Amino acid sequence: MLEMTREAFEELVSEALDKIPPELTRVMDNVAVFVEEEPAPSAPELLGIYEGTPLTERGEWYAGVLPDRITIYRGPTLRYCETPEDVVHEVTVTVVHEVAHHFGIEDERLHELGWG
Repeated sequence: MLEMTREAFEELVSEALDKIPPELTRVMDNVAVFVEEEPAPSAPELLGIYEGTPLTERGEWYAGVLPDRITIYRGPTLRYCETPEDVVHEVTVTVVHEVAHHFGIEDERLHELGWG
């Protein structure tokens, strides 16, 4: 497994978020991004997850709710990658993938676009 400090990994997540075009980040609403060490034991290889209500499904009822969560998992990412460059690439793909879920884009379409 590759070694990388939590701080360095968090910086990669931040840099990946910075790569998202400003016109998209401006419309992101009520979503927070976290880095955690490991996913639930039932999904040990999960690199990231979006939990919440996508923008495309929000309606008049959507008020006063807790923020959506995007979580990027450090442990599985470092185990999956072989080089530091792989980690940079995989973190970027994972962040974009989970942000796309916030916009209501499903896994099938993300795979078609190369962000799977």
